[in-house]
Amino acid sequence: MLVTNYPQMNFTQMHERLRLELLRRIQRGTLSVSLLARQTGFGQSHLSNFLHSRRQLSLEAIDRILAAQHMAAVDLLPATFQIRDLPPDVERSTVPLVSHAVALFEPFIRPSAVQAMLYMPAGVLQSARARPSVARRAWQRFIAVRVPAADALAMDPLVLPEATVLVDRHYTSLMPYRPNRPNLYAVRHGAHLTLRYVDFVANRLVLRPHNIAFPVDLIEIGPGESPADLIAGRVALIINEL
Repeated sequence: MLVTNYPQMNFTQMHERLRLELLRRIQRGTLSVSLLARQTGFGQSHLSNFLHSRRQLSLEAIDRILAAQHMAAVDLLPATFQIRDLPPDVERSTVPLVSHAVALFEPFIRPSAVQAMLYMPAGVLQSARARPSVARRAWQRFIAVRVPAADALAMDPLVLPEATVLVDRHYTSLMPYRPNRPNLYAVRHGAHLTLRYVDFVANRLVLRPHNIAFPVDLIEIGPGESPADLIAGRVALIINEL
């Protein structure tokens, strides 16, 4: 039986962590006050006062918000808690399978966001070289995502429909991982995750497909942004069949 060493957290801390998580979702564009109001039945002014620290919520209200946002209380715990009694070699070889949105936007993977755990061959994760941007160094490093059929077509036959790819979120550099071989990246294109070869030309990310029947896409880098801000990570492994 696994024993989880959860840190202590009082109501005030939980309240504040929920507020900050909701603000983060609003800032990244996946949530709005009006949407949260529709999901929970609370008035927008009530929620706005909470988000701006002008009032607190009851436990019942927190429960309703957690349910509406598909979160659990454990998701508000600090991301530094450790799982005890898990052999270190196993812990270092497991990767959470998550949604595309979580892969793009979540620095730490909440327990309720994990769809499954993948077990990698011994040494695969430990031997991978990292080249993170400063902002990414604190992010949980390895995650995996599934690639729907429609998203896989542009990378066919390298990536097949419903493939699972391992993404190293600590490799956001455009420097080739291996000489004379282009890196394949998971990239944020709008609010979506897409797999492409990537170049940086004239302040634009150039997204190149493997399948030449698909077009090359250009993403303008906005003021204050860098290419690493749009790169979720390097695709380190493609599993086309499970």
